[in-house]
Amino acid sequence: MDWKLVVRLSGFGLFMALATVFFVPPSVEPLLWLPILVTVALLIAKFAPGKYFLHGLAVSGMNCVWITSAHLLFFERYAAGHASEMAATASIPFPPLVAVSIVGLLIGLISGCVLGIVSFIASKVVKPSA
Repeated sequence: MDWKLVVRLSGFGLFMALATVFFVPPSVEPLLWLPILVTVALLIAKFAPGKYFLHGLAVSGMNCVWITSAHLLFFERYAAGHASEMAATASIPFPPLVAVSIVGLLIGLISGCVLGIVSFIASKVVKPSA
């Protein structure tokens, strides 16, 4: 595993963590994640020393830490801009901060599997760097 690559690529997640709290509305967020997913998968395919799926999973794991941390640290601001997400977590029998953490971890795991699969597929198309 190339942990330097994982940490560097998780910078996209750090950017999105802060962006979703302060200026990116929920309706635009998926439109930003799609090109990030493709870009990160291509970079993993190009620069990772194999284990493409695990690199994708690790990047999404780091992203999950950044995003969940930002949403918890700036919870009031995040909740104010994400009413539908807060309504969805209301059905979870935990306090809102715990619910956001649980949902963040689940989304991180699912997106990690998706990024891992897309990275693996990209590795079959992209020529690795020397």
